[in-house]
Amino acid sequence: MSSTIPGSRWIQSGYGEYKPLSDVIDHPRIFISVAEQSADEHAAGLVRAYKALRPSARFNGLAGAALRAEGCECFHDMTTKSAMAMAALARVPEALRLMKRLRKHLATEHYDAAVVVDSPALNLPVAKACRRVGIPVLYYIAPQTWAWGWRAWRNARLRDRVSRVACIWPFEEPHFRSDGIDATYVGHPSFDRLAAMQVDESRIASLRGDASPVLTILPGSRGHVIDEVLPGQLEIAKAVSVLNRKSRFIIVAANDRAAERIAAVSKETGLNVKYELLRGDADRAAAIRAADLVLVASGTITLEVAYHGTPMIVMYNTARWGYQLVGRWLLKTPFLSIPNIIAGREIVPEYMPYYTSTDPIIARVVEWLATPATLARVRRDLKQTIEPIAKPGAAANAARMLDELVRIGSGR
Repeated sequence: MSSTIPGSRWIQSGYGEYKPLSDVIDHPRIFISVAEQSADEHAAGLVRAYKALRPSARFNGLAGAALRAEGCECFHDMTTKSAMAMAALARVPEALRLMKRLRKHLATEHYDAAVVVDSPALNLPVAKACRRVGIPVLYYIAPQTWAWGWRAWRNARLRDRVSRVACIWPFEEPHFRSDGIDATYVGHPSFDRLAAMQVDESRIASLRGDASPVLTILPGSRGHVIDEVLPGQLEIAKAVSVLNRKSRFIIVAANDRAAERIAAVSKETGLNVKYELLRGDADRAAAIRAADLVLVASGTITLEVAYHGTPMIVMYNTARWGYQLVGRWLLKTPFLSIPNIIAGREIVPEYMPYYTSTDPIIARVVEWLATPATLARVRRDLKQTIEPIAKPGAAANAARMLDELVRIGSGR
């Protein structure tokens, strides 16, 4: 644990060595850890904000493409095969080997602080390894312990392994603080990007054209999620196309790898749904705004759809046996999609964690598209839910928390 010598300008690190306090403050070395693409992008925003405070800061760790683009050295990249739910089990051997290497690395390399972002299955062990060698840890995008059972046990692990938590939802701060965790609400990092984005109105108009209705499909960024969700989304699109000859379908790929998987899955279904495939943040925003309705895989992307106020149907189709054996006993929140969790009630339909047929989803989609008043109500509800929290600044707020951590050590 870091500590200063009273009355001096020197600081003792967890490694037992002393270095000038000015070096720690002006030239800090930070370990950072992410396991999937969205966390990598959010972490990159934090790095940019921190370097605005400390231009000489150096970052190294479990980094993806976005972090590397910000100059972060890469100890290992976990984002290329990121996984959710039961699919994560396949990565256990890789994670065990990684943790063995990482413990040796942390024991021999000096870091002034660590930042772990999302992905508690990986990052709680990473945080534990950091704390064992005296590195103070900031958790950004914390584990959703409020959604799961065994809250006291889960929060106790978090309290023991991290120094501070940067919360992305306003209700998380009192939740964590009630269990003795030093938590501060910083805002959601997605709003930093969304607030800065200029949506091209002419692009929205071109995507709509004279089509009616327009459905935008967001099947996720992970290969296994696309495999599980896109076939059902295409079944829905096919049913809508039969009823509405002027309908238009837009699929937005999260990246080139996702685009390849979307093309392959579309071919495998044999449904022959005609759609336009887009990529990139600007086109995704325009496609969401152009849509009458969005079919979206569960995840952070639902927050972006809600930000634009577009009605959506949220879908996820995880392993049924895994949910029946484990998940249903652990989940303690009545809702699973972000818009409904924030609102505390159902604003948008959520078909998750799995569905056995798309027939009920098709029926809901057809009903909504035939009822403009329903779509207008959903747009109003989304706006009222998101507007109070849709403020940029999360990355800058988290960067200031990190700077405080570097200055004072773990504070414990």
